[in-house]
Amino acid sequence: MKSLGWCSLLATFTVFTSAQFVPPYTENCRRGMYPPAGPTFEGNVPWYKINLDSAPRQRWDQVINDKKVELTNLIKVIKELALDFFPSGKLIDLVDKDLALLVDTLPFPFNEELKGIADVSGLPLGEIVFFNIFYEIFTVCTSLVAEDEAGKLYHARNLDFGLFLGWDTKNSSWRIPEYLRPLTVNLDFRRNNRTVFKSTNFAGYVGMLTGMKPGTFTLTMNERFSVEGGYIGIIEWILGRRDEIWMSFLTRSVLENATSYAQAKDQLANTEMLAPAYFILGGNQTGEGCVITRSRMSCLDIWELDLKRGRWYVLETNYDHWQEPLFLDNRRTPAMKCMNQTTQAKISVETIYDVLSTKPVLNKLTTYTTLMDVSAGTLETFLRNCPDPCMPW
Repeated sequence: MKSLGWCSLLATFTVFTSAQFVPPYTENCRRGMYPPAGPTFEGNVPWYKINLDSAPRQRWDQVINDKKVELTNLIKVIKELALDFFPSGKLIDLVDKDLALLVDTLPFPFNEELKGIADVSGLPLGEIVFFNIFYEIFTVCTSLVAEDEAGKLYHARNLDFGLFLGWDTKNSSWRIPEYLRPLTVNLDFRRNNRTVFKSTNFAGYVGMLTGMKPGTFTLTMNERFSVEGGYIGIIEWILGRRDEIWMSFLTRSVLENATSYAQAKDQLANTEMLAPAYFILGGNQTGEGCVITRSRMSCLDIWELDLKRGRWYVLETNYDHWQEPLFLDNRRTPAMKCMNQTTQAKISVETIYDVLSTKPVLNKLTTYTTLMDVSAGTLETFLRNCPDPCMPW
């Protein structure tokens, strides 16, 4: 079904006339949702190993061989959306012809990995580059780090993606999440046959949005809405300013190279980036958990666990924690309500999954839920669905 482009925005507001979409649509805190089952559970996520000892151009061969059809389908939909907004087709021409020329301006090994993905998938290199740029702009999420009474730390997130990108009126859903779910993979990055870090990713995307260095730290990234958004940094990069790092390349570099929570926090707080962001970081010792609020050039705030003040969890959506969220997009208040009802005494992987299964924390954009236990070294990811009544975001 062809996307409606700008008309999808009108459709989104039209559905608000139905009572089920009057914001903020919420519900009582869920209980007993884990292990995942029922209509909100779309399936498990497969695991792949990425061998960091292999040549970068070959690292993704197995993943892309298995997911090339799904990757091709998603890029086809992205191109359809682009044509709806830019009917002349000039944007598609720019992607296919000019973005490929920029791949060598990207840092090693990401540039070589992108070339390898294009080789195996058979897709134009420019489209693979565009697919990776895509996530610097359109990611909205809920992430949290919590500490139980025994000092054990948990980190979890809902990945919500595709805001305003093609409302499917037939299925009452956004088109992009429909195509992203089959591309979701868990990755075990290994060197010398040992795990360096784990992540949940989309096949074909070489940056990191969700990851864990087992026994050391956990990390998620949420988009931060700002007038100096990621599109400005991307334009500057295209025009030749290249002294900042891509946000998702930074998270991957930290996961691969940082050896402690403190080192990860320092790198995330002080590295200049192309886009503003929230980095949600968890460690492996009591009190190690924080939300790092970033502009492109500097750290604006570090909001940390503080057990002495009763702050046993930190929770971030897509708004500065010291400001009220947009009333049309208040996932924070329902999520915090459910965390507070759960209490520190009962917090666990199971009860955190309940929180992330409660609407509107779970919404039409939610693609997957990831649960991480740093001390056990476990990362679990589940594909999600939000049956009606459910908020579009």
